[in-house]
Amino acid sequence: MSEARTKIRSSRHTADDTERLGIAAALVLAVAAALGLHTLVSVPTIREAARAELTRVIADEDRDVCGQLGLRPGTNAFVVCSRELANVRRKQSERDQAAAAGFL
Repeated sequence: MSEARTKIRSSRHTADDTERLGIAAALVLAVAAALGLHTLVSVPTIREAARAELTRVIADEDRDVCGQLGLRPGTNAFVVCSRELANVRRKQSERDQAAAAGFL
């Protein structure tokens, strides 16, 4: 009779273990889904922050480079300098893209 009890207990433990594994898998899936949803919702905010940071970095670079040339912010010469730096950045970007595509 003790064998019968052991068999019943072991099959019951197996069912409990399976149920626990199912619950654990459901929890992991729920957490993954929540993180995925959070990421999707956060993407526009992250992109906007990255754009703002890039704009700030470019303005700082313009101020530094044009300032080294003796051009002060707010002057026409500074505006021309900033425009030319933008052209240099654009051309470099085009070269980088061409190199990435295998053209260079």
